[in-house]
Amino acid sequence: MSGLLHFSEHTLQEAALIFMAIVYTLRLRWLLRFKAGRERQAPTGLPETSKARGIIYSWANIAMPWAMESTRTKVFVYVQFVVFHLGVAASIALSFIIPYVPKLLELSFFVRIFQIIIGTAFLVGILRIIRRVKSVYLRAISAPDDYFSLALLTSWFFLAFLSVPNSTAGGEWHLIAFFLLTAFFLIYVPFSKISHYLYYPFARYYFGKTMGHRGVYPIKHFPEIRR
Repeated sequence: MSGLLHFSEHTLQEAALIFMAIVYTLRLRWLLRFKAGRERQAPTGLPETSKARGIIYSWANIAMPWAMESTRTKVFVYVQFVVFHLGVAASIALSFIIPYVPKLLELSFFVRIFQIIIGTAFLVGILRIIRRVKSVYLRAISAPDDYFSLALLTSWFFLAFLSVPNSTAGGEWHLIAFFLLTAFFLIYVPFSKISHYLYYPFARYYFGKTMGHRGVYPIKHFPEIRR
């Protein structure tokens, strides 16, 4: 292992992680300063709904594609969403496994699983780029950060896929590039749209609490009436 690769895997990653943790801590402190408004109406709706159930239902909504029309009628888009985010999780895990638990990558089945997940996420990333460019609706609501982040994530998947075997037989460039891009993400993400995951638990908490209080969450589905 060269000095550059060791620096990229350890010192650079650790410094970037500390920076990210500091920024997120400051953001969370700022976010927690704002309190949700008090409910101005009495609880309404079906008796089996409540604030607590509304919160749980709201948090779990992301894993219930049948609960929203947008995912219920576009299953393939939801599958892309799941695969893409599994690829993100696998690539993040890889950035810790290679420097700290490299023996896991000596197991061929483990390597194969990671390559399948990350490789499929890379293909989904390509599809998402094409869809965002071709769709007039997505172009209308897209900012430069959307294109940049998506292209960067897709490139990151490609480098992660090459890095999974953790082999330097053909050189170290792919591993160095993967860890340099990972460090860049750790610094860039808190200031980009990718940081939406930080706000998801809070936004869904307040939404579910309000909708549960009003008796809307959990949603009660009734059989469709055909005329």
